[in-house]
Formats: sequence, C-alpha cells, structure tokens
Amino acid sequence: MFPPREMDGFRGLSHLTPAGEARMVDVSAKAETVREAAARVTLKMKAATLSAVRAGQLAKGDVLGVARTAGIMAAKRTPDLIPLCHPLRITGVDVEFALDARRSTITVHARVRTVDKTGVEMEALTAAAVAGLTVYDMVKAVDRGIVLTDLCLVEKSGGKSGAWTRKKS
Repeated sequence: MFPPREMDGFRGLSHLTPAGEARMVDVSAKAETVREAAARVTLKMKAATLSAVRAGQLAKGDVLGVARTAGIMAAKRTPDLIPLCHPLRITGVDVEFALDARRSTITVHARVRTVDKTGVEMEALTAAAVAGLTVYDMVKAVDRGIVLTDLCLVEKSGGKSGAWTRKKS
C-alpha cells in the first residue's frame, strides 16, 4: 500500500513532498479547461548568418522550416524530456520566427494549446528552446558564436490560476 497522499508540497513547491522528495503532482481532481501558453527565445548571430538564413542559402536547407517542425515535435515530447511533466493532449502548436536585421537576431515565438487538467507552460518553453537549438544546429557550420538568450514564458491562460502576462522590461 502507498502511504496517504500529501497534498501540500515542500515550502510551497507542489513537485516536492513535505519531506522534500520529488514527486509528480496528482491532477486527478482538477477540471479540464482550455489552457494556452506562449514562450520565446532569441538567437543573436552574425549579420551574414542572418542574411543566409533569410535567403535560404545554407547547406542543410530550410532552417526555419526544420526548426518549426522541431519545435512542434518538442512540445509533444516534453514529458519524455522533463521527468515530472504530465503527458497532455496538445490541441495546437504554433512556432513563428521574427528576423531582425538591425539587431542581427532571430526570435522564436512558440504558442501551445490544450484542453486538459494542467498547463502547457513547459511545452511552450520546450518548443521555443528546441526550435532555437535547431536553428543553431543548422547554421553552426558558418557561425559557432550564436548565443541563445532570454528564454522565457511570455504568457499563459486557463486553469485555476487564470491568466498571466510577462511585464515589458
């Protein structure tokens, strides 16, 4: 038999038991609601690298198309990568790119949707991160100095805690 379930986490962290041990949060009693989350990451690169991405002139092919597919796949595989994430019924994933020639950056924007018992923040973050890493992988032959920066949750909605939006900084 299992010991009685502890509802309160350790120091307010739901993924820890009162004894401080890692656990997967039980969401059985939670209602299914529409949930959405958006995340982003920025890649800083040489101007010539950004131009080559924009022109489709890299040996590995369609950088942004492959990165978009990788981000979508990553969102769907998040519980395989992050041990305490719940498998979710993802209903939509969008991965978009904003190229900024002045700053020599590509910003990856990922948005994930579900109707489920827990949110998709980790799926959105994973989608953005893996799409960014895929861009790096596809262009590293011409620019190993690319920096991925500012990975963050931009907004989330749904569930008991409701909506949250990152303040502009």
